[in-house]
Amino acid sequence: MRSLVWFRGKDLRLTDHGPLHHGLSQGEVILLFVIDPFFFSAQAAARMPHRMQFLLASVRALQKNVADRGGELLLTRGSAVEEIPRLAALWRVDQVLAQRWSEPFGRQRDGMIKHRLHVPLRLFEGETLLPPESVRTQGGTAFSVYTPFAQAARNLVGQLAQLPAPRRLPLTPADVDRNALLNHPPALSDLQLEENVRVQSGGEAQARQRLKSFLSVLDTYQDQRDQLGQTGTSRISADLKFGTLSVREVYRKVQAAPPSPSRARFLSQLLWREFAYACLWDRPELLFRPFRRDFERFPWSRDEGLLDAWATGHTGYPIVDAAARQLLSEGYVHNRARMISASFLTKHLLVHYRCGEAHYLRHLTDGDWAINNLGWQWSAGCGVDAQPYFRVFNPVTQGAKFDAQGTYVRKYLPELSQLPNKYIHAPWLAPSSVLSAQGVRLGANYPEPIVEHKEARARFLSVASSHLKRRE
Repeated sequence: MRSLVWFRGKDLRLTDHGPLHHGLSQGEVILLFVIDPFFFSAQAAARMPHRMQFLLASVRALQKNVADRGGELLLTRGSAVEEIPRLAALWRVDQVLAQRWSEPFGRQRDGMIKHRLHVPLRLFEGETLLPPESVRTQGGTAFSVYTPFAQAARNLVGQLAQLPAPRRLPLTPADVDRNALLNHPPALSDLQLEENVRVQSGGEAQARQRLKSFLSVLDTYQDQRDQLGQTGTSRISADLKFGTLSVREVYRKVQAAPPSPSRARFLSQLLWREFAYACLWDRPELLFRPFRRDFERFPWSRDEGLLDAWATGHTGYPIVDAAARQLLSEGYVHNRARMISASFLTKHLLVHYRCGEAHYLRHLTDGDWAINNLGWQWSAGCGVDAQPYFRVFNPVTQGAKFDAQGTYVRKYLPELSQLPNKYIHAPWLAPSSVLSAQGVRLGANYPEPIVEHKEARARFLSVASSHLKRRE
């Protein structure tokens, strides 16, 4: 039997790759990646520059990894909806094997391809620990609260097996027509992008090194995960997004560690990821509307001036501005800083959560539709199992608690780097003599706060309370 194994952006690895393993067990395999203009065009790449850099690096790494094992990853340019059926017919394959995508776009695309194929399209799990539609309440419905979801998922996960990476891969069958195939993926310059050296390196080898490093300090995760000035998180979110690591392997290796609060906490984070995918699977409309229907027509603002100040790191609140500048410079934001930043945009500034969601999705290397949406709706108070709408993070006290020495702020806001710890999260409280001595000129090289915390909090609570009462 001849199988076309279609690698497609969320499975860029050889370890624990179900479609590849199955194809090899049944006979000949042709390995393919499609350079689809839907993603790989200058216009599309401009909407996700950091993700594109990581993706291209990961495709190149996969191509080399396959070649090092004696095989070949073929590349073709064109719409996957057209190329997969065309090449399946041209190369006379008996089946097409791929990993399933759970987002609405991916599901729609798979349906179109399946309709055009004259051979079976077999989709394998691997994006998540469990099929996103498999975790159900006792009544058979989708969960709306994380904790019972996590318990049900934990019971279903059990002991996870892992498919090893093949030591050797066969040559591409000699009769495969290579007309119009590409030798390598496009370069960043081909997509009118410049390399950002601060963005994480893609590829399976880099991902496995990150996982190894994290596992060696797993015991510190519980204590350091929220500390902005320390390297206390795993930094494998982009690897899970693009499948340079298998989430099943990550879960299995963490589960094998000695019981500890850190182990339990990290496993719960992986289950939160499952929750995000399950929510979007059952409710694809979440990408366009809030889960809580009483938040429909909420009087959010789309004030471009406020949004720009937040997005560029000029709100006058150092912890919020540091998060904004970390995102733009590195394609990453620490999770605690993400929550503070999202709360500030939606509650202090009353700007629509979808504006922040779109900005993050554009610049995050680990930008993921399901997880990004769940996080933003959670922060805004309108999502599945969201924090209460009346909880409004104080960016000053959050900064003092999770960046006590100001390490995070000083890294991303060098104009404030010389301020004493006492004022690093509220420079407007510093005496003019202190500001002058440290070269800080409020309103000149660093802005005054664009809102006052107590007033902004009271305004949001008033607006939300009034709106929700009308919806009762």
